[in-house]
Amino acid sequence: MIAQAPLLSPEHIAMIDKGVSAIVASRNAANRPSLMRAVGTGISADGAEITVYLSRSQSRQLLQDVAATGQLAVVFSEPLSHRTVQVKARAARLRAADDSDLPCLRRYLASMEREVGCVGFDAVFVRAMLACRLEDTVAIRFAPCQAFDQTPGPRAGSALPAA
Repeated sequence: MIAQAPLLSPEHIAMIDKGVSAIVASRNAANRPSLMRAVGTGISADGAEITVYLSRSQSRQLLQDVAATGQLAVVFSEPLSHRTVQVKARAARLRAADDSDLPCLRRYLASMEREVGCVGFDAVFVRAMLACRLEDTVAIRFAPCQAFDQTPGPRAGSALPAA
């Protein structure tokens, strides 16, 4: 059995791991899109598994679509540089967030306060934008099966070379 090369480079893994803006999208059976800003993200050290966190009350359609299809796409973007990577998955799994997710969610919030602060918005804005009670938070875990450079410019939309 041949091991598949990782989809994400160490640089992309580090960008996602530090906590940058994340928009999650899916679609229903009729190909109608749904999307929402994540309130947190996490990635395994090797980039093989990613977790995004959503507000259940604000993401009902998106969560229904992911539950029905298992498919999603997530765009991770650094607010200051616009460096952006998109990953896609075919077998995403949903679960209620719990206390074990709090360190990841807190780390993401702190990083986003810094990231969005670089473009002129203060921490109060970021805390309001990402506010979500733990009991309203859903974790979606997935193994990315495709990855694309979405940084504005001539390579936008191109598949990332295997790491």
